[in-house]
Amino acid sequence: MSLKWNGVMPAVFTWLKESKSGALEIDLEKTKEYAAGILKVQGLGGTRMDGLVGSGTLGENSYLSSEQRVSLLKALSEVAKEYNVPLISGAVAETKEELATIVEELAAAGVDTVMVMPPKTKELPSDEEMYAYYAVAEETARGAGVTIMPYNNPDAAGYHALSTELLLKLATFPNVTALKISTIDVSIIETMMLANKDLKVLAGVDTVTVHAGLAGACGGITGVGCIFPKASVTMQEYVAKGEWAEANKISQAMNSISYLDAQPLLLEYLKFAFGIHHNDADGGLRTYGKKLTQEQIDDVRARYILAKERLEVLDLIG
Repeated sequence: MSLKWNGVMPAVFTWLKESKSGALEIDLEKTKEYAAGILKVQGLGGTRMDGLVGSGTLGENSYLSSEQRVSLLKALSEVAKEYNVPLISGAVAETKEELATIVEELAAAGVDTVMVMPPKTKELPSDEEMYAYYAVAEETARGAGVTIMPYNNPDAAGYHALSTELLLKLATFPNVTALKISTIDVSIIETMMLANKDLKVLAGVDTVTVHAGLAGACGGITGVGCIFPKASVTMQEYVAKGEWAEANKISQAMNSISYLDAQPLLLEYLKFAFGIHHNDADGGLRTYGKKLTQEQIDDVRARYILAKERLEVLDLIG
C-alpha cells in the first residue's frame, strides 16, 4: 500500500458495551460500523479520510490489555482494507526490547504504520538513548513489513519531548514515512520543514489544523473528525489548495469542540460528544477512562451543540 500522508485520518473511538456480568467489554461490531461510517463520508471536494487510526489515545490504548488491543486492531484492519486506507496504531514502552515485541504484535494484527511514542520512563532519556530506542523500532518494523511514525506528544499525553534535532535524524530512517507532531506550537513544524522540505509531518491537535498546514504539515490525525468528518475532510481540502480563508471558516466553526482535543481528558470529552452525535449519550459515557462530572458533561454538550449549529450553516454536517 502506498502511504502518501496527504490528508486527514480519524483516530477512532473504541466502543464499549456491558457484558452480562455488568463489566465493560469492546463492542467490535459497533466499533467497525462507526469506523466505516467515518471513512464513507466525503468532503465538499469529493475526498475522503486517508487512513484509519485504531487503539490510539482516543481508542483507550493505555487501558486495553494486549489481547484486547490485538482483537480490536484485527477488526479495524478489515475496515481499513475495505476502504483501501492504511491502519495506524500507537506503541509505547519502557525498554527497547518491550517496544520491539509491541511493534511485531501490531504488525501481526494488520497495522500498516506504528506511531512510536518516546520511552515511557520516569527519567528523561538522552538523545542518544532516544535514538537507539527508535532505531530498534525501525529495524523491527522493517523486518515485519510495516513502517513507523515517530510521535511527539509531550503536551496532553505527558511523554518526554523529542527535540527538533532528534526528529530530523529519525526522519532519515528508511522505514520512517512520516512524523506526527501533537502540539499547539506549530513553529516546530515550520522549523523542521525549513530544514527538510521533503518531510511528511502530520498535525495531531485539531485546533491547529489550518495553522499546521500553513507551516508545512501535509495532513493530520483528528479526533473531532470522528464526530464531524465532512467538516474535517473539507477543511483539509481547503488547506491542501492553500485556500486559507475557507479553511479557517471551518476551523472557527469547530473551535468550541476542537478545544477539547488539546485537554488531558480529550478521550472522555470527545467520546461523550461522539455519543451525543449518534444519539447514544449513555454509550459515550462508557469508558475505561475517568468518569465525567455533571459540570463537565454539560460543558461538552454545550460545546458540541455550538459546533453543530455553526457547521449546519456551512452545510458541513455529515
